[in-house]
Amino acid sequence: MPITIYGIKNCDTMKKARAALDKKKVAYDFHDYKTKGIDKTKLEGWVKKAGWETLLNRAGTTFKKLPDKDKEGVTEAKAIKLMLAQPSMIKRPVLELLGGKILVGFKPEDYAKVS
Repeated sequence: MPITIYGIKNCDTMKKARAALDKKKVAYDFHDYKTKGIDKTKLEGWVKKAGWETLLNRAGTTFKKLPDKDKEGVTEAKAIKLMLAQPSMIKRPVLELLGGKILVGFKPEDYAKVS
């Protein structure tokens, strides 16, 4: 399984993450949520590894635009449902490394260790 980076093509954070990988000449596949969506099984696997609280991007405009009833009382099941319906609510990027490890969000120091 190759390294795969998940996100949205025009996101500034994604651009920084991809540039960091390109600078290190790390080969990766790019999965764009806008065009390909996200598989429920994959998302549930990420939730098990990183936690839904880490994956759900509450700071993004998509989440902020939700009706108050959808933003309140978020549980794991509700978070998964929201992220499946609107993948732009998934924190970006999600980097799937060899061996099944994932990195959520972009931290230059973490990407410096990727090979």
